[in-house]
Amino acid sequence: MTIQLRDYQARAVHELRHAFREGARSPLFTLATGGGKTFVFSYIAQQAAQRGGHVLILVHRQELLMQASRSLDVLDVAHGLIAPGHSSTLDNVQVASVQTLVRRLKKITWEPSLIIVDEAHHAVAGSWRKILDAFPTALVLGVTATPCRLDGQGLGRDAGGVFDDLILGPSIPELVAAGHLCDSKVYAPPMVANLDGVKQRAGDFAKGEVAERMDKPTITGNAVGHYQRLAPGKPAIAFCASVAHAEHVAEEFRASGFRSASLDGSLPDGERKQRIDDLASGKIHVLTSCEIVSEGFDLPVVTAAILLRPTASEGLYLQQVGRALRPFPGKEYAIILDHVGNVLTHGLPDDEREWTLEGRPKRRGTSESGPPVRQCEACYTCHRPAPECPACGYRYKIDDRQPEEVAGELKEITKAEKIALRRVRVSEESGCTTLEDLQKLGEARGYKPGWAAHRFEARQRKRQWTT
Repeated sequence: MTIQLRDYQARAVHELRHAFREGARSPLFTLATGGGKTFVFSYIAQQAAQRGGHVLILVHRQELLMQASRSLDVLDVAHGLIAPGHSSTLDNVQVASVQTLVRRLKKITWEPSLIIVDEAHHAVAGSWRKILDAFPTALVLGVTATPCRLDGQGLGRDAGGVFDDLILGPSIPELVAAGHLCDSKVYAPPMVANLDGVKQRAGDFAKGEVAERMDKPTITGNAVGHYQRLAPGKPAIAFCASVAHAEHVAEEFRASGFRSASLDGSLPDGERKQRIDDLASGKIHVLTSCEIVSEGFDLPVVTAAILLRPTASEGLYLQQVGRALRPFPGKEYAIILDHVGNVLTHGLPDDEREWTLEGRPKRRGTSESGPPVRQCEACYTCHRPAPECPACGYRYKIDDRQPEEVAGELKEITKAEKIALRRVRVSEESGCTTLEDLQKLGEARGYKPGWAAHRFEARQRKRQWTT
C-alpha cells in the first residue's frame, strides 16, 4: 500500500537516507511524542523489505510490539512477531521484544541488514547492546522522542553510545502550529513537592522513597478534586510513583464516583489491553499507572495527564505529558495537572529543547538543572524567567526567595503567556542568519555549544530538501 507521508515525515526519510549515503552506520531520529515516528520507521521498513532487505524492529513492551505491528499492517507489510505467545514467520520484517530476543539469540539463523530501535534512548542498556553487538554488519536506525538518559551517558558513539548522527524532527511548538499536536493548558502547584533527603538512583529519585512521600491523601490539594474541577469526565492518565500508589489513587477516584482502574506490568496482556480499551471507550475515566504507559502509549482520546510522581528525568516528564498531546475530534487542548512541580523542574511541555548525542553530568538535584521556569508567588503562574510576572505584573525583588511550601490550588499557565513568550524565542532564532549568530544566541540562553551546530545543520538539510 502507498501512504502519503506528512511533509516533515518525508523530509526525515530523505535526511536519514542521506545520512546513510554519507557513511553513517547508526543515525538517531528524534521526533516529539505524537509526531508519528512509528509510522516513519514502519515506512522505512517497508521500503527496505521491498528491496530484499531483512529488517529487525526492537521494542521493549507488549504495547509497543502491537503498535508497531498495527502500523506495518496499515502499510501491508508482512511481518513476524518474536515475543511470548507469538509464532515468528519467515517474513523479511520481524518485530521483536528485546527481552524475548536476547534469550533466543543463539537460535537466530538469519542476519538483519537493518535494525530499527524503538525508544532508542534505551539502546545503551545491556540487553539492547547485546543484540546490536550480535549483528555487527547491520545498519542501525534509532528513533525516540527523548534522546537523553537518566544516568548522563551519551547516546553517541563518542560518548559510549551506539549512534553516529542525529536527525531532528520538528519541535512540539512546530507540530502544534501545524495542527499535528494539541496545544496544552498547564496547571501547576505553588511549590514543588518536598523531596528533601530523597536519594537518587540511576539518575532519578529512588522509587521507594518517592512513593512514600507521594502516597498520601493530599499532594498540594486533592488530585481528585482538581480533576473534577478542571477536567471532569475527560479521559485521563494519572502517573504515579509505585504500583501501590497507582492502586490507591484509583481507589480515591472510584470513591468520588469516577470510573478508574490501575495498570501495571504484572497484569496479563489481555487484562492490560482491556483496561486501555475501556479508557478509549469511556468505560474508564482515569487510568492510573506507574511507568507502564509513560512510553509509546498511543491513545489520542487521552485529554488529561495527571502528574503525581516527581521525576529528575526530563525524558520521562516529556514522555508523560506527551500522552495527552495527540489531537482527537472534540479535543480543544490537552490538560496537564502537575501536582508535584515537574514543570518547574523541566520547563513547559512546548519549550524548545536542546538535543545532542553528547553525554551530560548526572543531576544530583533539581536545583542544578536550572529550569527556565519561575513561580510567581502572587498568582502562582509558572513562566519563563522575567523581571515581572507576565500574567499579573508582579515585580520580583532582587532578594526574593521561594516561599515556604503551602497547600494551594493549581493555577493555569495562560495560553496568551505561552504564545507571547514562544514568539519571542522563535523570533530570536529566526533572526540568526549565520552559525556565529546561533552560537551567540545559544551562549546567551545557556545552551551547550553543540546546539548551534545542530540547528545550523538542520537548516542546511532543510534547504537542500526544499530546493
